[in-house]
Amino acid sequence: MHFNGTSWHTVWHDPGDPAAVHIIDQRALPFRFVTERLTCVAEVVAAICGMHVRGAGCIGATAAWGMYLAAREGTVEASAALLINTRPTAVNLAWAVERQLRNIAAAATGKVEAARRGAQEICEEDIAACRAIGRHGLALIASLAAEKHGPVNILTHCNAGWLAFVDVGSATAPIYAAHDAGLPVHVWVDETRPRNQGARLTAWELAAHGVPHTLITDNAGGHLMQRGHVDMVLTGADRVTRSGDVANKIGTYLKALAARDCGVPFYVALPSSTFDMSLTNGMTIPIEERGADEVLRMEDADGSIAVCAPGTPAANPAFDITPARLVTGLITERGICGATEEEIGALLR
Repeated sequence: MHFNGTSWHTVWHDPGDPAAVHIIDQRALPFRFVTERLTCVAEVVAAICGMHVRGAGCIGATAAWGMYLAAREGTVEASAALLINTRPTAVNLAWAVERQLRNIAAAATGKVEAARRGAQEICEEDIAACRAIGRHGLALIASLAAEKHGPVNILTHCNAGWLAFVDVGSATAPIYAAHDAGLPVHVWVDETRPRNQGARLTAWELAAHGVPHTLITDNAGGHLMQRGHVDMVLTGADRVTRSGDVANKIGTYLKALAARDCGVPFYVALPSSTFDMSLTNGMTIPIEERGADEVLRMEDADGSIAVCAPGTPAANPAFDITPARLVTGLITERGICGATEEEIGALLR
């Protein structure tokens, strides 16, 4: 993606700086654009845990580069365990670390170079997958556009855009593709409490790309669907079981329920690396519980402010599960399939 005339990835390795990995520090957005240089596995772990990077594909790619630093440090096995435990819900992270373990183990010599090459391949595949998701999802948007005279109104939740992957994004990929093809699209952007990834990241991304959008409160989606102002819900995913149950940012389940009640199609965009074929029931996916301060305080350009009385207790589950029965279809780099074990299995074969 482009920002201020420069093309950026969310995580990258500079060949002229082999001892480090570079990331966009997403905590500063949209108020400041900040990059960060990570020089050891401990810093990568802190960046993932502290949400300097977030999003399924992005944390997977960052962890892959963390394994490159681990190979440089000679701490491969211990670092793999640390990285896998940073965020328990998104399966891309463990997938990337385990792939890097295989890459390093397969190299009789040159293990650091094998890790570097493996991380670069993961990043390149992530970008290619997101672009393919965009092509497949474009057909859905084009079909909706042909049925109406105004813009196609798409509601999304959280940030499954460029910032959630190495580039392009999953849920935003069809939106960018449609906008670039000249199709009229408009995006309803959920604020996505408690960290406001929709308000802070998705809205910023869409503005940078010139896509018409409107920020809404998390609770406005059902109202808009009831009044026919939403043609399609399109979200990302952090893990999808082989039966089609979807783990995504907290609040996704409620959007899916409203969409089903209002007859609005509900699509989930994801690369194949987000499938967890070891699980059938989505309720067995581990749900990350994050700190209460994310609920009790809100951040702005100058810091954070309290939103409730001191001493108020708070719970902060970061994800919820949308059952497969509420999902119209899954948009992947391999094509679109139904949220069933049979169709997912056929797609992945």
